[in-house]
Amino acid sequence: MSRQALVGNISAMLSDAGFAVSDRIAVRPKSFDLAARRGEDVLLVKVLANVDAFDAATGMEMRRLGHYLNATPLVLALRTRDEDLKPGVVYFRHGVPAISPDTAVDMFVEGVPPLIYAAPGGLYVDIDGDVLHDAREERDWSLGRLASELGVSRRTVSKYEDGMNASVEVAAQLEEVFDEPLSSPVDVLDGADELAEEDTSEPPEHDPDDDAIVTVLTRVGYDVHPTERAPFKTVSEDEDPAESLLTGHSSFTRTAKKRAEIMSSLGTIIRIQSVYVVDDRAGGRESVDDTALIERSELEDVEDTDDLRDLIQGRVDREAESA
Repeated sequence: MSRQALVGNISAMLSDAGFAVSDRIAVRPKSFDLAARRGEDVLLVKVLANVDAFDAATGMEMRRLGHYLNATPLVLALRTRDEDLKPGVVYFRHGVPAISPDTAVDMFVEGVPPLIYAAPGGLYVDIDGDVLHDAREERDWSLGRLASELGVSRRTVSKYEDGMNASVEVAAQLEEVFDEPLSSPVDVLDGADELAEEDTSEPPEHDPDDDAIVTVLTRVGYDVHPTERAPFKTVSEDEDPAESLLTGHSSFTRTAKKRAEIMSSLGTIIRIQSVYVVDDRAGGRESVDDTALIERSELEDVEDTDDLRDLIQGRVDREAESA
């Protein structure tokens, strides 16, 4: 299956699961392929045939974008090395959760979350320590009795009750002994970051060509975060997340128009406005879809965030009226 077909299948699956899905990102560089929203859950999805092609720089960017955009970065892949990703297992690559399409179907369509995650040394589950403690006490078993049943130390059993993870084999033993589920699901959307490594890398510097634009956005009150592998150049954060911006900048070429279209689609899904700064608005065009076009000279005249928002909204509204 081609990668394009795989992305199309993933997009269709997410739609079937009730997500609104963005257009496929068809420009390079790109750290993710799709954005999707269902209710308050927002995904930034990277689709790969082999998860080992997911590199550290892409992982760092996806995690930063997830933080800036209040979204979950997620890799969907078919295999690792020479074997398929196991169903029901969450893997991690450079701090980003990775699952197979079958696991995604179970999670998003069937509502069955994964219970197992891969970590150095094997496959593990999170034991619900309180449930385990109550089950042991209901049987009036001591820590030593349960430790003997499992073939581990009393200290290890105590750690399980305190929330330490367990191997899949030990978890199966526990559930067989007590004849009840003791494993906590892996919360890919909200809690998987607790299992991922900490990102200690430095964020990228903005393009020197964007100095004047970044200066204006910073002056009027935005925290400007440059990107390296996204279809937009920066995420400009406002105190109110609903007022943040995706921003791009270049001459208005065919590629710029494509980027503006993708930014508009992403903005619709993520619920964030997009703006593209150009040197000259060819033909006086107001916007590309919902991405406002603003000339660099106009941006430099902006005095505050309200001024910029009015300028952006006016461009989008006028383009819609003329369509």
